[in-house]
Amino acid sequence: MTNDKLILTPYLTPDLVQLNLTVGDWEAAIRAGGQLLLNAGKCTTVYVDAMVKAVHELGPYIALAPGLALAHARPEDGVLALGFSLVTLDPAIAFGSEANDPIEVMICFCAPDSESHISILEALAVRLRDLELQQRLRQAETIAEALSAFEGVADEKESP
Repeated sequence: MTNDKLILTPYLTPDLVQLNLTVGDWEAAIRAGGQLLLNAGKCTTVYVDAMVKAVHELGPYIALAPGLALAHARPEDGVLALGFSLVTLDPAIAFGSEANDPIEVMICFCAPDSESHISILEALAVRLRDLELQQRLRQAETIAEALSAFEGVADEKESP
């Protein structure tokens, strides 16, 4: 699997989206996104715990951009299949990132092996730099709007 033609939209389905979720803290936000992956059979509870543990150990590295977080853990921590979940937070939550708090949009992903993990991480990083996509995700009022935000975003890796 290479990231130059990796299409993400088939992996983000309506059952993997939750909008306007109210949670008490960043850990509950990650657990909510992880629960969607768990319910869809994409990972085990060990993986959800590993996503939380990674932030406890490494700090808020998952806060990628203002208002946006990308939670993940290692494939060997309980991934069963490739998957993404999308959660929007209302109100936005502090993750401990001075530059990017508060977080309004959180994507959790899991990949079954290191190669696909890196490919997906790169593909998401390219897409999530798109400010229009970020805004559409923040403003989505329905699951259909959230899913359609990813359509039309370049599926090809940017050229240097």
